[in-house]
Amino acid sequence: MKANLLLGSGTVEQARRPLPWLILSAAALMVFGVIMISSASMDMAAETLGNSYHYVIRQLIFATLGCVLALIAANIPIAWWERSGWLLLGFGMLVLVLVLTPLGMTVNGSTRWIPFGLFNVQVSEIAKLCLIAYLAGYLVRRRDELLSTWVGFIKPVGVLTVASVLLVIEPDFGATVVLMTAALGMIFLSGVRLTRFLPLISFCVVMGVILVVTQPYRLKRVVSYLDPWKDQFDTGYQLTQSLIAFGRGDWAGVGLGNSVQKLFYLPEAHTDFIFAIVAEEFGLVGSLAVLVLFVVLVFAGLSIARGAEKANMPFAACFSYGITLLIGLQASINIAVNTGLLPTKGLTLPLMSYGGSSLMVTCVCIGVLARVEMERLDSLSNAPGDGENVARPVRGGAVYE
Repeated sequence: MKANLLLGSGTVEQARRPLPWLILSAAALMVFGVIMISSASMDMAAETLGNSYHYVIRQLIFATLGCVLALIAANIPIAWWERSGWLLLGFGMLVLVLVLTPLGMTVNGSTRWIPFGLFNVQVSEIAKLCLIAYLAGYLVRRRDELLSTWVGFIKPVGVLTVASVLLVIEPDFGATVVLMTAALGMIFLSGVRLTRFLPLISFCVVMGVILVVTQPYRLKRVVSYLDPWKDQFDTGYQLTQSLIAFGRGDWAGVGLGNSVQKLFYLPEAHTDFIFAIVAEEFGLVGSLAVLVLFVVLVFAGLSIARGAEKANMPFAACFSYGITLLIGLQASINIAVNTGLLPTKGLTLPLMSYGGSSLMVTCVCIGVLARVEMERLDSLSNAPGDGENVARPVRGGAVYE
């Protein structure tokens, strides 16, 4: 029975809206990312590698593989992710350990990659997805224990702490912040009282301060972030060059391909600071367009998660919330770093920055969200009903009750 099935105040046809918005926004960001990588990397690639199209060709390959992985993920039942929680946890921890062995590759003082022939795998990207999947399963299975006892609350926090320690050793402080924040957001959405978060939040703040103070390069980043122009040719160099790019962009930008900052002034112009090049070449208009696309993407992901919650699909809802938080937080931090709102972090802009691991894992995340929405719509289409609410809200508004 197809017609007159309701979801909240909308019809099944209205319930289809998040999926096309999710796919369209992700595709637009990916295509625009390839264009901007082409603009930002050609001169550097020609000078350093002798091939202007080196990064563009590789990004196109990564994008193609990412689309294939997204299609595969969209055809994997969500039940598989739920059943494989322990396997995914073990795999995520394994790759975090392996990168610290001689198999790991060090670049610019950080050991974050394992080389695989034609490309290098950034293990933190894989580990984040695996840990979010495991955590979603735990929050569903042990919800009563999580809400009623400290032990149930501390168990997942302990797992996340071990993963965070491994990430900090690499070091990958940015990935640690994204993972912990997304995970805590999932735990909070599961219904845990805010009072239980206060000691944990205090502990995280204290540990963050200790990590910054005990590592000179992190302390320099914080000091330069507070006043980048004080030492604009050393510790504040990246941020000042990024801000110059924003200033040159003005309202409408200098035009595609006309950026000056990409000409060996702004380091990592095609990766961490791709948004600054967007601002220089397309101005405020282009920057706002990218922001709007990310807002649409995140809102679509949250809508899919909320729809799964209403359809009484607790694991799918939790997993979707976690994935959406990962993408949204990483994009927010990258943009905040580019604009000088946060100290410099080695985080890529999802779907836009150069990098195979980030792009392909994000595509898998999009595929998972699409699968959640398809399963929800399928359950609605197959459910008996005559115009009444068949997708009843979960009691009390809690996600996993």
